Amino acid sequence: MKINRPSKALFFSRFTLTAFVISIPTLLLQNTVHSETSPGPSTGSPVTIDILDQMAKLQGDIGPLPAVPVPADNPQTQDKIELGKMLFFDSRLSGDNKISCSTCHDPSKGFADGKARAIGFGGKELGRHSPTVLNAAYNTAQFWDGRSPSLEDQATKPIEATGEMNLPRQVMAGRLVSMPEYKKRFRELFGEDPTLENVGKAIAAFERTIIAPDAPFDRYARGDKQALNPQEKRGLILFMSKAACTQCHNGPNFTDNKFHVLGVPQKGPLTEDVGRYEVTKDEKEKGAFKTPSLRNIALTAPYTHDGAFETLDEVVEFYNQGGGSVPNKSPKLLKLHLTKQEKGDLVAFLKTLTGTQPVVSKPQLPREN
Repeated sequence: MKINRPSKALFFSRFTLTAFVISIPTLLLQNTVHSETSPGPSTGSPVTIDILDQMAKLQGDIGPLPAVPVPADNPQTQDKIELGKMLFFDSRLSGDNKISCSTCHDPSKGFADGKARAIGFGGKELGRHSPTVLNAAYNTAQFWDGRSPSLEDQATKPIEATGEMNLPRQVMAGRLVSMPEYKKRFRELFGEDPTLENVGKAIAAFERTIIAPDAPFDRYARGDKQALNPQEKRGLILFMSKAACTQCHNGPNFTDNKFHVLGVPQKGPLTEDVGRYEVTKDEKEKGAFKTPSLRNIALTAPYTHDGAFETLDEVVEFYNQGGGSVPNKSPKLLKLHLTKQEKGDLVAFLKTLTGTQPVVSKPQLPREN
């Protein structure tokens, strides 16, 4: 009986595709990517655009955003979302009535502020860049140092911080309860007068609606292979292979929610920022900062925890050089030896992570007595 065996070419094609999905180290040995539509010389990389388009799963589990997680102790309701939106835009939550959440998280600026570092109470420059609120609902740790485990906790911290909004909780509660509409809404939702904890719950409920889905990458990952052009696809291949971005920027929100020492240049008013060390007191985490999501990254320049880089090109070149020079730098950072074309391809891919932006405008705020 004659048995028909698959050809060597077919076997190799299937093996190559499987190996790409499972084994990133193999790809890290490759120096270039190419396909019939890619310019430049080929050096024999097995990963072509045709192979990429056939993949059912992408390295690092990157893919479309799932449903927004909601904690059991703070269920979403429309009334709570509306209250949170009011509070988000209300500058009366600051000591001088000049700063609201939206000051540093401006909807017109990708829910960041477009500045290298945030401006706090009294117009003083702070030490860190304002992270975007876009898709923050997916984060398992908040702030650059991860000191808050939830959106609820994160929403309250800047209100009391003397360098930020500088409003003691008792004063805040007194202000809100003096406004009949706020008092009524808090009693209907929480059964009591305003408290800092319930302010945090309301703002968090609103922030869980600040989601930017349906990026070109998402459409590609769901099966629309025309959603990315050839350059963007080459960038995606690099992202998962030679550039090794998925070591840290993985999962649907393109972050591992962990902390890494990169050796980013110290910029701004601080002479030193110890980062995660301030929370854990672990010497290994001195200078470590949370991996930011790369979603909507094209909208939120400048970049890194202290706004050290103005453009994505600068960020890519920083990683291309293997990061900064510090003794406890993450071993994940090595020189990448990316070509000029590869760096351009990578930036082109990063721009495909910009989703459909939520349309948010300032609501009418409660009047004072």
